[in-house]
Amino acid sequence: MTAETITPPQPMTAERPIGPALSRGWRRRCPACGKGKLLTGYLKVADHCPACGAEMFHQRADDGPAYLTILLVGHIMAGVLVGHIMAVALHIVWSAFRPAPIVMALTFSIGVVLLALYLLPRIKGAFIGLQWSRKMHGFSDKLPD
Repeated sequence: MTAETITPPQPMTAERPIGPALSRGWRRRCPACGKGKLLTGYLKVADHCPACGAEMFHQRADDGPAYLTILLVGHIMAGVLVGHIMAVALHIVWSAFRPAPIVMALTFSIGVVLLALYLLPRIKGAFIGLQWSRKMHGFSDKLPD
């Protein structure tokens, strides 16, 4: 027997790139392989990736995605993040069409709800991708084959 066969295998310390993990999470795919679905429902996370078998039950996204979604939607709709585009959009809609205030409020309110519903699962996936890439909350050093 040689010394190589006696020494236990060392844990894999390869860095997990954060960019692809965030991108895969945003697309609601497994951050490890990018093929399997990360979410089994609207926000329910799969315990394991159906494609590569990576464990996903370690994730602890909790309230982070909801807070970030509210922050982003609030700033987008207030026009802060996009250079007052929302204020300009409100002005153009009001000037061109003169809708009743209730119609305009309902239309933009529906836009806010739809934007929040679109962003929430994607932000949750990105949070899980971040946790996986940084090996947080029990995501092991073991990479799937």
